[in-house]
Amino acid sequence: MTRFPQAVPPASRRQFLAWSSGVAAATALAAAGCSAPDDGAGSAKAENAAVGSSSGAKALGKIGLDYPFTQLPLYATLVKLSTAAAKKHHVSLLTTSDASNADTQATNLGTWVSRQVPAIVSIPMVFEATEAIAKRALDAGLIWVTYGGTLEHQSADIQFSFLKGGTLLGEAAAKWADQHLGGKGKVAFLTDSTIQLGRERTKGMIDAFTKHAPGVDVVAEEQAIDPDTGLSKSRAILAKHPDLNIILGVTDAAAYGGFKALQQTGRAKDDAKTFVGGQDGAAPSLLAVKQGTFYRASAALAPQDIASAVVDVPLAVAAGKKNPSVQVPIALVQHGDTARIDALLAQNS
Repeated sequence: MTRFPQAVPPASRRQFLAWSSGVAAATALAAAGCSAPDDGAGSAKAENAAVGSSSGAKALGKIGLDYPFTQLPLYATLVKLSTAAAKKHHVSLLTTSDASNADTQATNLGTWVSRQVPAIVSIPMVFEATEAIAKRALDAGLIWVTYGGTLEHQSADIQFSFLKGGTLLGEAAAKWADQHLGGKGKVAFLTDSTIQLGRERTKGMIDAFTKHAPGVDVVAEEQAIDPDTGLSKSRAILAKHPDLNIILGVTDAAAYGGFKALQQTGRAKDDAKTFVGGQDGAAPSLLAVKQGTFYRASAALAPQDIASAVVDVPLAVAAGKKNPSVQVPIALVQHGDTARIDALLAQNS
């Protein structure tokens, strides 16, 4: 599995939104036929029932990846890398097209359970509602892996050091504010309160920043996870606070929208009194960091680590391994971290 270059101890990997070439790539993948649940109910049921050893290990032929936020460029990268990772194990990858709609997600997941897709990896949009679907899956003898959080009814989960990622970003921005603004100025947070991942990232980001930069005024906290919403919300904030110094995002996608909003309202790309930062390690954000713009930091994940977990965790559950859940490592990248940025960008190519 690909890791950060010398940045994270290898053992920590066993304890997730990066950018690819753009939203159009995600849309193209869905249009190309990656989106609909597979019709092979009979073969899926047979694969689910296959027994590989006397220990009760199952041989998986299919894994379903339910990533509802298809508007985020991570979707394209994740599908590509997860498909390749699955192929190495002679497993086919199915995907849904939820279009960020909780009702559509519930319908698609219900279809997979009815069709006996042997293993499902899902980011629940509404955790309470997804519990019942996950329970149905487990009761049917299927494997359920929660991506980006934890459910009561699950086989395992995939998490991304949510709180730590937010904390790393908040601390870096607070340190910069102390050094370059004398501990004064204005900050806006682009947040998410809808899922566990978003809530923990938001908490880490806000708590760390306000603790270490108490003299910086918090002028806004707005819900935004994608670039379009980040752009529109940031423009509205700037209309009230044109002297805004700092925008921190729960995702790089949202923060990049803030980055563009600042430029559209006249901010120079290398303005010495401006700091934008996000979380995920999205390609446009990483490029902006590398180029020395005022997009100064990203709490970054390696896309290959996430994609490998999408495949490895269900296989580990099927093999009967203990503690199959993983915590994908995260690391802060800033200007000057050229080798690490290049390694991450290569995974998005």
